[in-house]
Amino acid sequence: MTITATTSAFYTHLQQELQAIRDAGLYKAERVISSAQGPRIQTVAADGSTREVLNLCANNYLGLSSHPAVVAAAAEALHTHGYGLSSVRFICGTQNIHKTLEARLSKFLGTEDTILYAAAFDANGGLFEPLLSEDDAIISDALNHASIIDGIRLCKAKRYRYAHNDMADLERQLQQAKADGARHTLVFTDGVFSMDGTIAQLDVMRNLCDQYGALLGVDECHASGFIGATGRGTHEHRGVFGKVDIVTGTLGKALGGASGGFTSARREVVKLLRQRSRPYLFSNTVAPSIVGASIAVLDLLEASTALRDTLADNTAYFRSALLQAGFDIKPGEHPIVPIMVYDAVVAQKLAARMLELGVYVVGFFFPVVPKGQARIRVQMSAAHQRADLERAVAAFTQAGRELGLIAA
Repeated sequence: MTITATTSAFYTHLQQELQAIRDAGLYKAERVISSAQGPRIQTVAADGSTREVLNLCANNYLGLSSHPAVVAAAAEALHTHGYGLSSVRFICGTQNIHKTLEARLSKFLGTEDTILYAAAFDANGGLFEPLLSEDDAIISDALNHASIIDGIRLCKAKRYRYAHNDMADLERQLQQAKADGARHTLVFTDGVFSMDGTIAQLDVMRNLCDQYGALLGVDECHASGFIGATGRGTHEHRGVFGKVDIVTGTLGKALGGASGGFTSARREVVKLLRQRSRPYLFSNTVAPSIVGASIAVLDLLEASTALRDTLADNTAYFRSALLQAGFDIKPGEHPIVPIMVYDAVVAQKLAARMLELGVYVVGFFFPVVPKGQARIRVQMSAAHQRADLERAVAAFTQAGRELGLIAA
């Protein structure tokens, strides 16, 4: 590739930007694993050597990423429906199993219809613009996921934002949208906020939306499959199952851990998205193997709550043990357990020391979380055994004392 004087300046600028990220302790390095996803994984060092470590940072909440029944269903779909469709849905990319999965998700989530996307990011990115115009309003939680933020940016509707999980401020924004003459108003929130594990107050939000004539939408990426008595999600947990207007979510976390997303809602919402949602119209169909495996996941979850029950038990034990050890963790009941260290460099040091001790965790810091809010985000899985968690707590205690995070 030829580099001219002009392009050389551009690449020098990029190098300086990267160095600034490193100097600030914010550079995100990617670790390599050579095994299937699970409670224990094989990591690959720079010299090519491998070692087994305990994995505490996957979205594999129910341990289904390598579940034998899920893998077998994916293999079966490969044999019966092929590797890929080489097309988008409305041309020649819709198979019978896609329609089956959409119907199964609708039943599971308590909605009328569902539309599949290549990724959950696309589900949120393609949601708002087809449904709302400059005459309408969107009210969003201040800590909503980047995909929600980007999707709202693509829409011409008026934008309002309320302080995180602050219902009084939400009501103020609803009043403002009404005063500004909004035709239709959509309030949209994460069901569970991925960095803090906060569970949205959907019951309160539903009441406020009803009071002001607004629609309610929720992103269930960190909830579907395990939040609520039968794992249906935040709306089940908060007692408003079947009363949320729009649900978006992912197949890439608890529901098998591969990729793919969805939007589930009233039929007319889904039908309009099929006509106008750009990520749906211009992205290839979700691969048949993912679809087949996702149907098997729903079979498992509808047959028993054993996995979500085990996950809840693991979460309660781990949270209690860390608090006893003296760590500062965000309160809650979700299997996302944020261990607060507040400094990005310290977060990276803690993650590195934990890896030396055989436990795989990752530091999170700006811009993923606000400045001064650096943390280790630990995620529980139903696949973790009690011995795994005891080992993790011991490692955190040792590393925390060495770094002065807890008392010696």
